[in-house]
Amino acid sequence: MRTKTPRINPLHENDWNATQEAAMGQQKIRGNVANIFRTLANHESLAKRWMVFANHILFKSTLSARDREIAILRIGWLCQAEYEWGQHVIIGRAAGLSDEEINSIKNGASESCWSGHERLIIDATDELHNDAFISNETWTGLKKTYSDQQMMDLVFTVGQYNLVSMALNTFGVQLDDDIEGF
Repeated sequence: MRTKTPRINPLHENDWNATQEAAMGQQKIRGNVANIFRTLANHESLAKRWMVFANHILFKSTLSARDREIAILRIGWLCQAEYEWGQHVIIGRAAGLSDEEINSIKNGASESCWSGHERLIIDATDELHNDAFISNETWTGLKKTYSDQQMMDLVFTVGQYNLVSMALNTFGVQLDDDIEGF
């Protein structure tokens, strides 16, 4: 973790007001309100609007769950967002990623476990992180199997989780009891 203590203290749900409860009350992960949502309860109007977009990316995207999690884990690793990484290791496993593949995400597209398509997802994530642009070569490769909507969802997925990683790192959101970091 980049900080040992939160910069913005998470609010326990017992201390939420009615507006916070309305905005955050349904946000449970594995049966508990996660620290990300307890932290966002400090700005419930922002959280409420952000969650509409975040829910599209996580639950309504045209990307397969596996492809989405490869991109999310890669951008989380590149941003050194330990909280994000820990949450999405669990989600990535549920999406079919093996522990070997999850560990290989740290090393990038050169790992032997990746298909050509998966290498392109990792390359696209790296390019967006480094240059805010997917190269023509990577774009052309992905377009062999992805529709325009999938390309858009990939870019917005990487962007969403880059934003989330910045927020988690900067706010000092600490690991939940049921997740491991790096």
